[in-house]
Amino acid sequence: MREAQEVQLHIMGITNQCSTAAPPQTRSYRRWIRISIYTVFLLVGQTVALLLGRLYFVKGGNSKWMATLVQLAGFPVLIPFYLISTTKKPRTDDSQIKSPSIKTLALVYVSIGLLVAAGCFLYSVGLQYLPVSTFTLICASQLAFNSLFSFFLNAQKFTPFIINSLVLLTISSILLVFNNESSDGTAGVSRAKYAIGFTCTVAASAGYGLVLSLTQLCFNKVMKRQTFKVVVDMIFYQQIVATSVIVVGLFASGDWKGSNRRNGWI
Repeated sequence: MREAQEVQLHIMGITNQCSTAAPPQTRSYRRWIRISIYTVFLLVGQTVALLLGRLYFVKGGNSKWMATLVQLAGFPVLIPFYLISTTKKPRTDDSQIKSPSIKTLALVYVSIGLLVAAGCFLYSVGLQYLPVSTFTLICASQLAFNSLFSFFLNAQKFTPFIINSLVLLTISSILLVFNNESSDGTAGVSRAKYAIGFTCTVAASAGYGLVLSLTQLCFNKVMKRQTFKVVVDMIFYQQIVATSVIVVGLFASGDWKGSNRRNGWI
């Protein structure tokens, strides 16, 4: 689920580096086709993942670590793309850019990977206690956090359209905390658990907005390029870190012992 959002984040940067051999109109046409395809994949993937995640808890699952692991464990599907990226020859302009040291890259991957792991765990907590409709609306506040962090980290300018969207999303999210008597999945959830789910979902949205802004900052200031290989490396290695952290948490918490008995419907 996280991979789809990060790939969507970098579409604009990747597509701007297409071959200059094709005419401008042809490049623009192909670019928008790719963006449309990626958008459909993102929407479908996020929707299915959200519904399946909620279904896990509705059917009796109660392991937040397991619910978090399935959000991250799908990153091996990127291996073919990673292999493709390693076989491509870098452009002349890219080869002249000095690559950061291994320690610097490791620090970037580990730091962002830890933030991704924490955000996914908080999302699982929120999804356990909130109905899908409420959870989705609160997650929309990610736009506000992303714009805020991008303003400070990436010099993102606020336009009237952005400000209007932020105000509407913020107000709608705040109003949700006063209406927890929903009929779509919160039966038996106390006000305390509802508040925990609400807080964790907001925190997760803020954290993921920070992850996106930090990722773009690393591309601009650390890697100083945004090629296909650099983007795939960023996604692949941070997912390895995040998945490893959640696996350690799963075994340390002891949830794995009862996974076959409680979560056998998976």
